[in-house]
Amino acid sequence: MVGMTGKKTPTATRAARREEAPPLPRRFGLTSNGYGSLSRQFPSTPRGARLARRTVVRQLGYWGFGPMTDASCSVALVVAELAANAVCHGRLRGRNFHVRVDYEGPASRFRIEVADAVLGRTPEAPKLPPDDQESGRGLFLVECLASRWGWEPRNPIGKTVWAEVAAVRPGGEG
Repeated sequence: MVGMTGKKTPTATRAARREEAPPLPRRFGLTSNGYGSLSRQFPSTPRGARLARRTVVRQLGYWGFGPMTDASCSVALVVAELAANAVCHGRLRGRNFHVRVDYEGPASRFRIEVADAVLGRTPEAPKLPPDDQESGRGLFLVECLASRWGWEPRNPIGKTVWAEVAAVRPGGEG
Protein backbone atom coordinates (compact mmCIF):
# COMPACT_ATOMS: atom_id res chain seq x y z
CA MET A 1 0.00 0.00 0.00
CA VAL A 2 1.05 3.55 -0.58
CA GLY A 3 0.30 6.00 2.20
CA MET A 4 -0.69 9.64 1.82
CA THR A 5 2.97 10.63 1.88
CA GLY A 6 3.65 8.65 -1.31
CA LYS A 7 5.87 6.13 0.47
CA LYS A 8 5.25 2.40 0.37
CA THR A 9 4.17 0.83 3.61
CA PRO A 10 6.06 -2.22 4.89
CA THR A 11 3.14 -4.47 3.89
CA ALA A 12 3.29 -3.31 0.26
CA THR A 13 7.07 -3.72 0.17
CA ARG A 14 6.87 -7.31 1.43
CA ALA A 15 4.12 -8.16 -1.07
CA ALA A 16 6.19 -6.71 -3.93
CA ARG A 17 9.20 -8.80 -2.89
CA ARG A 18 7.11 -11.97 -2.88
CA GLU A 19 5.78 -11.30 -6.39
CA GLU A 20 9.21 -10.73 -7.94
CA ALA A 21 10.95 -13.92 -9.02
CA PRO A 22 14.56 -14.12 -7.91
CA PRO A 23 16.91 -13.27 -10.76
CA LEU A 24 18.64 -16.21 -12.38
CA PRO A 25 22.42 -16.08 -12.26
CA ARG A 26 23.50 -14.96 -15.73
CA ARG A 27 26.78 -16.83 -15.78
CA PHE A 28 25.07 -20.19 -15.32
CA GLY A 29 21.95 -19.86 -17.43
CA LEU A 30 21.23 -20.11 -21.09
CA THR A 31 20.75 -17.10 -23.31
CA SER A 32 17.23 -16.18 -24.35
CA ASN A 33 17.90 -17.96 -27.67
CA GLY A 34 18.81 -21.22 -25.90
CA TYR A 35 22.60 -21.14 -26.13
CA GLY A 36 25.13 -21.76 -23.39
CA SER A 37 28.90 -22.06 -23.18
CA LEU A 38 31.51 -23.27 -20.73
CA SER A 39 35.20 -22.69 -21.33
CA ARG A 40 37.91 -23.58 -18.82
CA GLN A 41 41.49 -24.79 -18.46
CA PHE A 42 42.54 -27.74 -16.31
CA PRO A 43 45.92 -29.12 -15.25
CA SER A 44 47.25 -31.91 -17.47
CA THR A 45 46.94 -34.54 -14.76
CA PRO A 46 44.49 -37.38 -14.07
CA ARG A 47 42.98 -35.18 -11.36
CA GLY A 48 42.50 -32.41 -13.93
CA ALA A 49 40.65 -34.82 -16.24
CA ARG A 50 38.31 -35.85 -13.39
CA LEU A 51 37.75 -32.20 -12.49
CA ALA A 52 36.90 -31.38 -16.12
CA ARG A 53 34.22 -34.08 -16.22
CA ARG A 54 32.73 -33.01 -12.89
CA THR A 55 32.72 -29.33 -13.89
CA VAL A 56 30.92 -30.10 -17.16
CA VAL A 57 28.29 -32.26 -15.42
CA ARG A 58 27.65 -29.46 -12.92
CA GLN A 59 27.27 -26.93 -15.74
CA LEU A 60 24.87 -29.20 -17.61
CA GLY A 61 22.76 -29.32 -14.45
CA TYR A 62 22.54 -25.52 -14.51
CA TRP A 63 21.36 -25.75 -18.11
CA GLY A 64 18.57 -28.17 -17.16
CA PHE A 65 20.25 -31.49 -17.92
CA GLY A 66 20.36 -33.41 -14.64
CA PRO A 67 23.33 -35.69 -13.93
CA MET A 68 21.36 -38.84 -14.77
CA THR A 69 19.88 -37.68 -18.10
CA ASP A 70 21.04 -39.36 -21.29
CA ALA A 71 22.50 -36.12 -22.63
CA SER A 72 24.46 -35.43 -19.45
CA CYS A 73 25.83 -38.98 -19.27
CA SER A 74 26.85 -38.93 -22.94
CA VAL A 75 28.54 -35.53 -22.69
CA ALA A 76 30.28 -36.54 -19.45
CA LEU A 77 31.67 -39.71 -21.05
CA VAL A 78 32.89 -37.83 -24.14
CA VAL A 79 34.54 -35.15 -21.98
CA ALA A 80 36.12 -37.83 -19.77
CA GLU A 81 37.57 -39.73 -22.74
CA LEU A 82 38.85 -36.66 -24.58
CA ALA A 83 40.31 -35.20 -21.37
CA ALA A 84 41.99 -38.52 -20.55
CA ASN A 85 43.52 -38.58 -24.04
CA ALA A 86 44.71 -34.99 -23.61
CA VAL A 87 46.38 -35.94 -20.33
CA CYS A 88 47.88 -39.22 -21.59
CA HIS A 89 48.84 -38.34 -25.16
CA GLY A 90 48.82 -34.54 -25.37
CA ARG A 91 50.56 -33.56 -22.16
CA LEU A 92 53.35 -31.03 -22.36
CA ARG A 93 55.06 -30.11 -19.12
CA GLY A 94 53.82 -26.80 -17.77
CA ARG A 95 50.81 -26.65 -20.13
CA ASN A 96 47.15 -27.11 -19.23
CA PHE A 97 44.47 -28.58 -21.44
CA HIS A 98 41.40 -26.60 -22.36
CA VAL A 99 37.76 -27.78 -22.37
CA ARG A 100 34.93 -25.96 -24.09
CA VAL A 101 31.32 -27.15 -24.15
CA ASP A 102 28.74 -25.24 -26.16
CA TYR A 103 25.04 -26.00 -25.94
CA GLU A 104 23.16 -25.08 -29.08
CA GLY A 105 19.51 -25.32 -28.04
CA PRO A 106 17.93 -24.61 -31.45
CA ALA A 107 20.10 -27.31 -33.04
CA SER A 108 19.59 -29.70 -30.07
CA ARG A 109 23.26 -30.51 -29.68
CA PHE A 110 26.38 -30.07 -27.59
CA ARG A 111 29.75 -29.30 -29.13
CA ILE A 112 32.63 -30.49 -26.97
CA GLU A 113 36.20 -29.37 -27.63
CA VAL A 114 39.29 -30.49 -25.75
CA ALA A 115 42.56 -28.83 -26.71
CA ASP A 116 46.06 -29.88 -25.69
CA ALA A 117 49.57 -28.67 -26.45
CA VAL A 118 50.90 -31.53 -28.61
CA LEU A 119 50.21 -31.61 -32.34
CA GLY A 120 52.45 -34.58 -33.17
CA ARG A 121 50.09 -37.19 -31.70
CA THR A 122 46.81 -36.84 -33.58
CA PRO A 123 43.80 -39.11 -33.08
CA GLU A 124 43.55 -42.09 -35.38
CA ALA A 125 40.44 -43.79 -36.67
CA PRO A 126 38.92 -45.62 -33.70
CA LYS A 127 39.11 -49.39 -33.60
CA LEU A 128 38.50 -51.91 -30.90
CA PRO A 129 41.69 -53.28 -29.34
CA PRO A 130 42.10 -56.96 -28.46
CA ASP A 131 39.95 -58.17 -25.56
CA ASP A 132 42.93 -58.61 -23.24
CA GLN A 133 44.11 -55.00 -23.66
CA GLU A 134 43.05 -52.68 -20.83
CA SER A 135 42.98 -49.39 -22.73
CA GLY A 136 42.41 -48.03 -26.22
CA ARG A 137 38.61 -47.87 -26.37
CA GLY A 138 38.16 -44.14 -25.70
CA LEU A 139 37.78 -42.87 -29.26
CA PHE A 140 35.59 -45.86 -30.10
CA LEU A 141 33.22 -44.74 -27.31
CA VAL A 142 33.37 -41.15 -28.56
CA GLU A 143 32.46 -42.30 -32.07
CA CYS A 144 29.52 -44.32 -30.72
CA LEU A 145 28.11 -41.40 -28.69
CA ALA A 146 28.84 -38.49 -31.03
CA SER A 147 27.01 -37.68 -34.23
CA ARG A 148 30.31 -36.26 -35.57
CA TRP A 149 33.82 -35.89 -34.25
CA GLY A 150 37.23 -34.84 -35.52
CA TRP A 151 40.33 -32.81 -34.77
CA GLU A 152 42.05 -29.68 -36.03
CA PRO A 153 45.39 -27.96 -35.42
CA ARG A 154 45.37 -25.29 -32.75
CA ASN A 155 47.12 -21.97 -33.16
CA PRO A 156 49.87 -21.39 -31.95
CA ILE A 157 50.54 -24.97 -30.77
CA GLY A 158 48.70 -28.19 -30.23
CA LYS A 159 45.43 -29.63 -31.45
CA THR A 160 41.73 -29.52 -30.62
CA VAL A 161 39.66 -32.70 -30.64
CA TRP A 162 35.94 -32.01 -30.95
CA ALA A 163 32.71 -34.00 -30.88
CA GLU A 164 29.03 -33.17 -31.32
CA VAL A 165 26.45 -34.96 -29.17
CA ALA A 166 22.66 -34.83 -29.59
CA ALA A 167 20.89 -33.02 -26.77
CA VAL A 168 17.33 -34.10 -26.09
CA ARG A 169 16.10 -31.96 -23.22
CA PRO A 170 14.52 -33.75 -20.28
CA GLY A 171 10.77 -33.89 -20.76
CA GLY A 172 11.15 -34.47 -24.50
CA GLU A 173 11.34 -30.92 -25.81
CA GLY A 174 13.98 -30.35 -28.53
